[in-house]
Amino acid sequence: MAAGARHGVMAVHGVMAMALGLWLVFLVGGALYDAPPRADRLRRYYDAPTRFGIVLTLIWALIGMGVGVWVAALLYWPEATPLWPATSFGRLRPVHTTGIIFGFGGNALIATSFHVLQRTSRARLADSVSPWVVIFGFNLFCAWAVTGYLMGSTQSKEYAEAEWYADLWLVVIWVTYFVLYMRTLARRNEPHIYVANWYYLAFILVVAILHIVNNLALPVRWTAARSFPIWSGVQDAMVQWWYGHNAVAFFLTAGFLGMLYYFLPVRSGRPIWSYRLSILSFWGITFFYIWVGSHHLHYTALPYWAQTLGMTFSVMLLVPSWASAGNAIATLNGAWHKVRDDATLRFMFVAAVFYGLSTFEGSFLAIRPVNSLSHYTDWTVGHVHSGTLGWVAMIIFGALYTLVPQLSGKAEMASPRAVEWHFWLAVTGTLIYVVAMWNAGITQGLMWRTYDESGALSYSFLQSVQAMAPYYLLRAIGGALFLTGAVICVWNCRKTMRTATGEAVDRPLIAEPAE
Repeated sequence: MAAGARHGVMAVHGVMAMALGLWLVFLVGGALYDAPPRADRLRRYYDAPTRFGIVLTLIWALIGMGVGVWVAALLYWPEATPLWPATSFGRLRPVHTTGIIFGFGGNALIATSFHVLQRTSRARLADSVSPWVVIFGFNLFCAWAVTGYLMGSTQSKEYAEAEWYADLWLVVIWVTYFVLYMRTLARRNEPHIYVANWYYLAFILVVAILHIVNNLALPVRWTAARSFPIWSGVQDAMVQWWYGHNAVAFFLTAGFLGMLYYFLPVRSGRPIWSYRLSILSFWGITFFYIWVGSHHLHYTALPYWAQTLGMTFSVMLLVPSWASAGNAIATLNGAWHKVRDDATLRFMFVAAVFYGLSTFEGSFLAIRPVNSLSHYTDWTVGHVHSGTLGWVAMIIFGALYTLVPQLSGKAEMASPRAVEWHFWLAVTGTLIYVVAMWNAGITQGLMWRTYDESGALSYSFLQSVQAMAPYYLLRAIGGALFLTGAVICVWNCRKTMRTATGEAVDRPLIAEPAE
């Protein structure tokens, strides 16, 4: 790949793949000289991939959030960047989205899924190689994607900008992930498949289908980082937003609901309020979400019936979504004193609240008359970040603060006070960011539809851009506060893992029954 490439991007990516391959060869070769494995290893949980996945999650958090604050600053201070192509807004923005969605969110999902799968099945991962293939292969995809964007290589598809060879590689990794999950479930010692595993499986399976269909493309040649999608026109737009919204549905919702349904009961010491409701919510979300992507294309060339279908299912989706949020909050009945005293549990509670708020807002914005005001405005940006900051990031941090001490053989984080500081920085930053974007979006929408007595627009587009300045400043401040909290989290996790006790080993299977 590196030698035959005729495109600079592909040559660089070939070198990256070759370097990873050589490192793995030396790693495996060095293992030949290790001491013989413990005789009882197959009766113990295999947590090493989870620990490494947590480290990668934290690294990508700093990358994705750091670039996000940079991009937010550019909208207020356009001159705050070197005049290099790689530092332009158009190249940095997909680095931010990919770094957060796939790097931060994806690694968190993979790491926690390995942990949850073993504990709820009371079974060790099916083998010791596949988890590492999944983790290293997935992060190679992420690295290929972000470096390609910086060098100008993109398919120009929202949340799917990586080129064809990276997409093919991700399919291989994702199939490996799915097979590993199913093999481990087949070996379970717990008859019941806990609901968290249903959500994780929906995340793995549906994302694979979405990824394959949306990224069907013909390469210009096998040695070039350039391709053309097989879809065009209205069909391309429909497939893109079928993928785009369901990436939100099954990557940023289903997988993290699995995380919530495991770590919230474990941390609070309370069972799920209604297990039957969690199952009903799962099937409602799985069925309704797949139809709602067309609400992104209101007032476009998409057929009117398709727009209406997306709007209708978006409103119906509110029922299973609120059922999940309400089920999570009701689980804390009898444990509110723990929410008051435990910042980690507060992260999970706030995540459930923001999940309920953002799903209501999503259904509300899908209604066609409301969408006529919000479409193309920063209101949509505020909605997306109420979900990613308030829901996704909060539940990830709550899970990390639960997992890191456990896997390090400690009772709590190295600095509980730092967890408290992180919580308040994250909540404050999220509220400043989201409220600023809500106000910005409503202001934009109203300015764009205000007419004078003669029927002409009262405000020019430039005036609407100038009116955004104070809101963009607030957005940058909110993002900086959230990033500061993430830096504290990384420091705290590193300190906790570095001071791990001798108990930080793979736990016996009998130590923790299925939750």
